Amino acid sequence: MAYEFTPLSRFEEFPPDELAKRSEDFLDLMKRRRTVRQFSSREVPRKVIENCLLAAGRAPNGANMQPWQFVVVSNADTKRRIREAAEEVEREFYSRRAPQYWLDALAPLGTDENKPFLEDAPYLIAIFSKRHTVLDDGSVKKHYYISESVGIAIGILITALHYSGLVCLTHTPNPMAFLRDLLQRPKEETPYLLLATGYPAQDATVPKITKKPLEDIATFLE
Repeated sequence: MAYEFTPLSRFEEFPPDELAKRSEDFLDLMKRRRTVRQFSSREVPRKVIENCLLAAGRAPNGANMQPWQFVVVSNADTKRRIREAAEEVEREFYSRRAPQYWLDALAPLGTDENKPFLEDAPYLIAIFSKRHTVLDDGSVKKHYYISESVGIAIGILITALHYSGLVCLTHTPNPMAFLRDLLQRPKEETPYLLLATGYPAQDATVPKITKKPLEDIATFLE
């Protein structure tokens, strides 16, 4: 079935000086974004999470298949079980599976198998990629560019949460198969990432790090 095409009606163009100002304002906003591991228990309005997820759902994706599923967890018992399962995987990683170069890279950050943020954050968002969609008649619709699409959606989600006034932390215990079982997701969904989000704890700290300058991350061919 072919899509019906309509005029691009909501695009808004800005004068060059305003264009530059808006880009500078956004850059300043993103300079304040930091990954946070200490969360407050303060309640976050569910509507904020819903709006951020809807923003993520607007991400560009392969053939408009929208190959993602966001499972939002706020129940304390479920968060506890996720933490227990994740820490079991992480203990194996830190003690046996992680190569030394990886441990050396993580050492300055002080991370280990203990993941209290999985219980402390008011919301955990488990993001799943979807290989296909099962239609009402039982047939299967395959998805395309799945990893790329889901990655872009997560980037928009993180940005939306930060713009809304929250902080977040990405977590990828490996393997993550326990998430599909624990959250009772269908077999066509693959755990992609765990995102903890909420307000930062009053005593939250972040490492002193720098980001690469433009000349190290971009090449302009003129």
